[in-house]
Amino acid sequence: MDVVILAAGYATRLYPLTDNTPKPLLKVAGKPIVEHIISKLEELDDINNIYLVTNDKFEQNFIEWSCNFNSKKPIEIINDNTKSNDDRLGALGDINHAINAKKIDDDFMVIAGDNLFEFSLQKIINLFEGKKSNIIALCDVKDLKLAKHYGVVEIENDIVAGFEEKPSNPKSTLISTGIYLFPKKTILLIKQYIDEGNNPDKTGSFIEWLHKREIVYVYITDKAWYDIGNFEQLEVANKHYED
Repeated sequence: MDVVILAAGYATRLYPLTDNTPKPLLKVAGKPIVEHIISKLEELDDINNIYLVTNDKFEQNFIEWSCNFNSKKPIEIINDNTKSNDDRLGALGDINHAINAKKIDDDFMVIAGDNLFEFSLQKIINLFEGKKSNIIALCDVKDLKLAKHYGVVEIENDIVAGFEEKPSNPKSTLISTGIYLFPKKTILLIKQYIDEGNNPDKTGSFIEWLHKREIVYVYITDKAWYDIGNFEQLEVANKHYED
């Protein structure tokens, strides 16, 4: 199984911190966010390659970082060739770009590069091996007001029954953690989704489209999870990991 880490955003909500530094390289408890993610991936025997998708603006930042970071898994930097927030490919566009660039033709995992999480990815791998179907990792924030800021998932019998990005009236408090496992057959559906002109910006938009065509199972964690989308979340995560 290969892994695609999405790190091609421009993180405008974190300016000026991210004006010259990509968000996944911001430090939490003295270590770049992406290194926290990779440490979780290094626990898995099933992982072959890690592909980190960035943009033209930040490619050199990641190249310099990778030259000074020793990983147990091979890491390749992929440039999606965008130069600003205005011409970005979006999450699905970057996933599709990585699939084409590296000719991915097997089961694969996608992780948003601004995620911090404490749960073991091995449990999700085990679920995937048992189901051989699409998996999305969820966290229950247990607060409808807080859920408004995320991709909210409705489930029935541990299967996605609905997905809505940042709803004004959330139907549940289960939110996407930005971690997905896809079987090989989903690659063709990603290409179909892109070719049909659907919104490439959010992975959640693809899940909303996908669950109407294929089963998408859920893995729900009760462990700590942080989406580093603003200064407040960065500060909270930093304090948690330092403690």
